[in-house]
Amino acid sequence: MTALTAEPDTARTILAAARERLLIDGYAGLSTRKVALQAGVPVSQLHYHFGSKGAMVLALLESENRRRLARQAGMYAQDWPLWRRYEQACDFLEDDLESGYVRVLQEMIAAGWSTPALAEAARNVLIGWYEVLTEVATEAAESFGGLGPFEPAEIATLIGNAFIGAEALLLLGFERQQLPIRSSLRRVGAVIRAIEERSANEQAGATT
Repeated sequence: MTALTAEPDTARTILAAARERLLIDGYAGLSTRKVALQAGVPVSQLHYHFGSKGAMVLALLESENRRRLARQAGMYAQDWPLWRRYEQACDFLEDDLESGYVRVLQEMIAAGWSTPALAEAARNVLIGWYEVLTEVATEAAESFGGLGPFEPAEIATLIGNAFIGAEALLLLGFERQQLPIRSSLRRVGAVIRAIEERSANEQAGATT
């Protein structure tokens, strides 16, 4: 095996270990020594591939985010009713909570409050989600003849913020306080469905 083929495998092994340790220790407790032990490689390999703990975690976040953003964009591109696509997004949230992706993202957001480089990286990750939502909201505005007083980017911001806030509250354990986090998110899908069905009925009536 050549060095060129071995290096990506080593980097992936390190990122997988960093992910496991981040879920266990959080960003504050994460150390390159623990990650190296988890990965079964010398600490020098972490510095060789990533340079620093912060750069390693940023690489992890970018890797996780690419897969999920592509999944989300692909789903919203389907020729499904908007309410169905929204419900699928709620299902994806459950998958992301179980996989640990939400924890990784929220750890980066929190770390970014005191570390400008991490804040910038978190913003770069999140903007991709808001862009996808803005495209969907623009499609909805064209289909419904507008979104009331809201611009598509404003609706996208509200929906994106609702999911990010829900993720933070779920990680804090608010579900145990009987706060209806999941059901309130899904209720938005019911509202979208009612709007779509009413719009379809109005269009059908206009053609008869």
